[in-house]
Amino acid sequence: MTALSSTLTWAQLRDLKCAELESAADGWGKASNRADAGRDRIEKQLLVGLRESQRGAAADAAVGRLRRMSRNLQYVYTECGLIRTALNSLAHEMRVQQGVLRRALEEAESLRFTVHADGSVSYPSGPGGLFDGDPLPGGTARVTGMPGLLPPSGLGAPDTHAARARDISDRVTGAVRAAARIDWRFTRILRRLRAEEGLKVPDRTWTDAAGDAAAVREAARGYLKSRIPRDAAPAAVREWWAHLTDEQREEYLAVYPDQIGNLDGIPSLIRDTANRDNLQLLIGKLEGRDDEVSRVRLAGLREIDRQLAAPRQAGDPPMYLLGVGDEGNGRAIVSYGNPDTARNVATYVPGLNTSLDVDFAEGDLKRARDTAIGARYYDSSTAAIAWLGYDAPQFLDGWSSFDVAGDDRAESGGEALNGFMGGISATNRNENPHLTVIGHSYGSRTVGAATQFEGGIPGADDIVLVGSPGVGVDHAEDLEVGAEHVFVGAAANDIVTKVPSKAQTVAGFIGLTTGGPSVAHLFGEVADQGDDDVWFGRDPASRDFGARRFQVGEGPPLVSGNGLSIDAHSDYFVSDPQRDTVSAHNIALVVAGKSGKLKTEEYR
Repeated sequence: MTALSSTLTWAQLRDLKCAELESAADGWGKASNRADAGRDRIEKQLLVGLRESQRGAAADAAVGRLRRMSRNLQYVYTECGLIRTALNSLAHEMRVQQGVLRRALEEAESLRFTVHADGSVSYPSGPGGLFDGDPLPGGTARVTGMPGLLPPSGLGAPDTHAARARDISDRVTGAVRAAARIDWRFTRILRRLRAEEGLKVPDRTWTDAAGDAAAVREAARGYLKSRIPRDAAPAAVREWWAHLTDEQREEYLAVYPDQIGNLDGIPSLIRDTANRDNLQLLIGKLEGRDDEVSRVRLAGLREIDRQLAAPRQAGDPPMYLLGVGDEGNGRAIVSYGNPDTARNVATYVPGLNTSLDVDFAEGDLKRARDTAIGARYYDSSTAAIAWLGYDAPQFLDGWSSFDVAGDDRAESGGEALNGFMGGISATNRNENPHLTVIGHSYGSRTVGAATQFEGGIPGADDIVLVGSPGVGVDHAEDLEVGAEHVFVGAAANDIVTKVPSKAQTVAGFIGLTTGGPSVAHLFGEVADQGDDDVWFGRDPASRDFGARRFQVGEGPPLVSGNGLSIDAHSDYFVSDPQRDTVSAHNIALVVAGKSGKLKTEEYR
């Protein structure tokens, strides 16, 4: 093996002008920014104006072409941003190796050693040997294996010229070899960053873009990713972002939209921008898979994408994508209204069987949207958020079918919820915003778990619990917002709010298996327990719990001529005027800070 196994020489590494790489990166950054500005103009000006002024087939065709152009510009923005970061990362890593080389060359010069083109180092005669004291002759040291693998034997003088020459040769050769590996790695990455010919960006191109982004993210770990304060408090994250230069922000958004978009403490407008880009990359990533989970996630992401692109109707609050990901059961956080500027912000936490799928994108998002619209009737400065930031239990997914009966998902979800709420508190611009957390079903247990961390839920003023099987505490005052700020809705026909305690369930099961009561009789027992205990503690709708119970509709009966129904568990957010909307009306009052107008209901 020769000392330098690549064509790169130490002189070339020494003379490499990293500033020229960074200048080229700036050029690609400008191209990325121009594409982003063009896309922004299409979405916020041209499409809006066209929809408001034109109707008919020609207008629809024009909208389609503008949509395609916007999608193309988004792709240009992403790819040019990746090239910029790849070049900046290349310059960063090469500069590190230049530093190693420079220090070795400076040491050689100070000792009057000579560094040759092949990395070998000539040195003059030196001090006497360890045994006879005679001066040691000069010579040439070269690396014959991998640098750094052969330590000094210890038989020579501790600081002979030969030993120092070997060390210098080791460092010179190591720097050049590392630089050669860096050069080859980035060459492969940059060669991949090519677009297909033509004016259309097909879905498969976004699949390629997802792979491109993954490669550049991996390459830019030391240059960018390691500097992202992922474990910092939201307020510290906010300050970190505020003190970045415009160029640094642009680069993070282009290369790490997944990190920035899901980082609590980043302003909502920035999170929305990052997550819309990450949404396209996730769709591209899942496009290349054919398993059932990926198909379900893809359908949910596409529905969210469709809603984000759809024209807003009169009275609709704007959508902000505050989080998205494919980990676990999927992640999606969508706000209706800007939570950074709204005086009232509600965060809705769904429960059992919620995952990133079409049902969530159509059903749970509608609940948040309707809550925002209802609360805006009382205060226009309101935003409502659907928060799927944890793995809610899945009743029939095999490996977690019993998780709904346990606390683990709630506790891990509660910790994540607190991080998110800390971010909302950190970025809201109002002096004293009014924050409400709404927990439905198992989501109420998650909210309860969040309150038990030190300090409770950051910034929370009010807590709303609907369809709750218990929250893990026995008294409203233990939820850290004051009992008078805990509100409970429990429908008469909602079986989940009447699930018996764990001890009662075990006793009932034993009785059933030993010839005791029938299944039908157990259903009757569930419907009328005669005590205040439910699965996760005391019934939140009971007097002893101490919350403020508000009116809700009874909901469809559990058993009717049509068979079993648990629809009463899902009717708390109904906004259809043809149905009972008293629950949604009361929730809107709490969210808007008008809880004094609630229609109350007797305790159980």
